Amino acid sequence: MALPPWPTLAGLLPLEWLILPAAVEATAAPAAISGLIPMPWWAAGRYEGALRARLLGLRRELRPQRLEPLVAVIATVLRELAADRPAAARPLLVPIPSWKRRANPLPPLVAQLLARELDWPRGQILERSHPVLGQHRLNRELRWANQQDAFRSLMQAHQDRRGRRPVLLVDDILTTGATACSAAMALRQAGWRPLGLACLARTPSPPPQKKAVI
Repeated sequence: MALPPWPTLAGLLPLEWLILPAAVEATAAPAAISGLIPMPWWAAGRYEGALRARLLGLRRELRPQRLEPLVAVIATVLRELAADRPAAARPLLVPIPSWKRRANPLPPLVAQLLARELDWPRGQILERSHPVLGQHRLNRELRWANQQDAFRSLMQAHQDRRGRRPVLLVDDILTTGATACSAAMALRQAGWRPLGLACLARTPSPPPQKKAVI
């Protein structure tokens, strides 16, 4: 399996990222989707149609009750993922922080609802190291460059009693994975063990471009 051509990020992916999700896809809830590239990820659906409209609406007007059904879908998959783990070894849910003054409210709320649904711990052990450009108008390569070294861990894993737990990042939307991989790299450099990303939606891959016939 070929990893994306960004060795400064992809080179830090732990081996268990390539092993752990294999059993998850077979047990996923019907509405859930998952994948391995650029890291293991689990989502409630694709970022299109009604789900896209709902998430855009939630960013404008936060209504947790409209979010709960989506969180329940993700929780079903994650519950299976950690079914054989003792309570003390279940993942720490870490929302990816925003760099904007008016922060995106969805990642911390999703982490809060997942923690309540699964009875897993959550914590904010990440912060932005510097502002970045808005990602909307950037292509894939520029997104990865934009997020390079954009995060830092608030503490070393050995300094926190939760440091023995694996970490599951939480965000609202996964597009190229540049943000999530940069966040995971910062945690891994501080001794934490990122397992992947839980999110509300995965942006569909663009259709392959047809070559011009000359």
